[in-house]
Amino acid sequence: MIFITAKFPIKPEHADDWPEISRAFTEATRAEDGCLWFDWSRSLDDPTEYVLVEAFRDDAAGGAHVQSEHFRTATAELPAYLVRTPAIINVTVPGTEWSELGEMAVAAD
Repeated sequence: MIFITAKFPIKPEHADDWPEISRAFTEATRAEDGCLWFDWSRSLDDPTEYVLVEAFRDDAAGGAHVQSEHFRTATAELPAYLVRTPAIINVTVPGTEWSELGEMAVAAD
């Protein structure tokens, strides 16, 4: 799978509205056949930073994503709400699901 994490530095005046600002892009991406997940979180340390964790089934799914109309729209419109270019980590890893964090295993009752 293609696993991507990106940090989005949002302009302070738009930080509270970011979930709504990015909603159309988020919903369209989640609806893609090859999207495994596309999840936003807000930083606990910096309320103007959102972290996106996303994954796509394979190279073809990742390619379809970046060639989609909603991706083109997002790359044209969303930068106006950012302080600077997002930082990204993009890697290909085996599998298509999350693994368990064995060091924090929860025993069954």
